[in-house]
Amino acid sequence: MSRLAKKPLVLPKGVEAKLDGTTLTVKGPKGELTRSFPEFVKFVIADNAITVSIDSVERKDQPMLGTSAALARNMVVGVTEGFKKQLLIEGVGFKADAKGEELHMALGFSHPVVVAVPKGLKVTTGKGTIDVEGIDKELVGAFAADVRALKKPEPFKGKGIRYVDEVIRRKQGKKSA
Repeated sequence: MSRLAKKPLVLPKGVEAKLDGTTLTVKGPKGELTRSFPEFVKFVIADNAITVSIDSVERKDQPMLGTSAALARNMVVGVTEGFKKQLLIEGVGFKADAKGEELHMALGFSHPVVVAVPKGLKVTTGKGTIDVEGIDKELVGAFAADVRALKKPEPFKGKGIRYVDEVIRRKQGKKSA
């Protein structure tokens, strides 16, 4: 059994959860998140806490217990605190600018790169940084990964887009004889 699912998920003050069949809806100060789960995953909402269990005895369904508990926990954290990813842009002439619902970037190509920001995310730019914020952890991480994939950091000078806590292993380069 999952260690995450053994402990009930306590709902903070100001957060309410509602169950409609296999769909869990969590509402909090930052917004509302809804997610559907498989039919064998059962949620019980009582005493301001959510407990997760499964009805299936099949071995292939067992891992969904921990996954469902983690997804529910991320929903609660998202509507109370939110999630944030920060990207760094390194390189001469590399820059980013958030304009409305689009992210405009100059990444050393012959053309500017324009990326549409998904609904529910807030993107801000600073000097050499891109901050992605939102209440859905999956959406924040996917958008940050898509932006990073536009110009991955290269191993010689480290130019490109990388996460703040990411370490790029550098190569030595050519040696002069």
